[in-house]
Amino acid sequence: MSIRMLRTLIAVEEKKTFSAAADAVHVTHAAVSQQMRALEEEWQVALFDRSRRTPELTPTGRAIAAKAREVVRAYDNIVPSVISGESLEGEVALGAVPTTLIGLAPLAISLLKDRYPKLHVRLFPGLTTHLVAQIERGAIDAAIVSRPMVVPRGLKCRDIAEEPLQLIASEDANSDDARELLSTRPFIRFNRDAVVGRQIESWLQEQQIRVRESMELEGLEAISSMVLANLGVSIVPESCVQTCNPLPLKRLSLGRDAPTRHLGLILRRDNPRSRVMDGIEAALLDSVEIGAFQPDAGRERPHP
Repeated sequence: MSIRMLRTLIAVEEKKTFSAAADAVHVTHAAVSQQMRALEEEWQVALFDRSRRTPELTPTGRAIAAKAREVVRAYDNIVPSVISGESLEGEVALGAVPTTLIGLAPLAISLLKDRYPKLHVRLFPGLTTHLVAQIERGAIDAAIVSRPMVVPRGLKCRDIAEEPLQLIASEDANSDDARELLSTRPFIRFNRDAVVGRQIESWLQEQQIRVRESMELEGLEAISSMVLANLGVSIVPESCVQTCNPLPLKRLSLGRDAPTRHLGLILRRDNPRSRVMDGIEAALLDSVEIGAFQPDAGRERPHP
């Protein structure tokens, strides 16, 4: 057994086929097959069900792949776990919910690049539920998420920002009353698979506001563009980091009882790269303090 074989096993589990795994780890299909058979022979277990046209991991194989992630993660972090905070280097896999991809995430990653040139960030967009599952599996190191109601055991969530929800409408809308617009205009709903989408739905029900739904979308840019085209109104978070070219929309308060979306950095409690996680958290908090994303926003004085 070698770390290389374990990486291949993890790639097979993630990519589902030997061919896709071969591309991911830069070897041939035959080499993947040979490595997997070598592991089975060494451990005397059946990692794959080969009765199918495409071999699938057995329950034992999936359990071993999960353990392999822990071993590879520990191996990759032998040096990063002991080097000083000013020498952070290597690669970190960071997830992010779509609403952070046009402000908070690019600004924070830009700050990280400026502070730690040898640290490479791989970004994985996704909804909170998906990203949490990826962290639990060890596929990514941490993620910027809408804080879930319940943080799974074994994970922790560090608070990053609060974003009040607001109504957005076309500048041609004939009212500045959010409740009136919700009752009279088509409603462009935020994806209810997202934490913030469910939060919006709960608020509408609590306020007994009946909307005339016209579409349900996931990305903040897509929703804002539909609203700009005067196709309806929507409820979205007020971004903690403003973009450099915000669309010309009405942005109306939902009132004193408006809900708030909480953004957090979620990660495993046993994550061995504590200095990297601290660096990411600091970059996110500094981005919120800066409050606006500009092309040169990441150029700053060295971080203490």
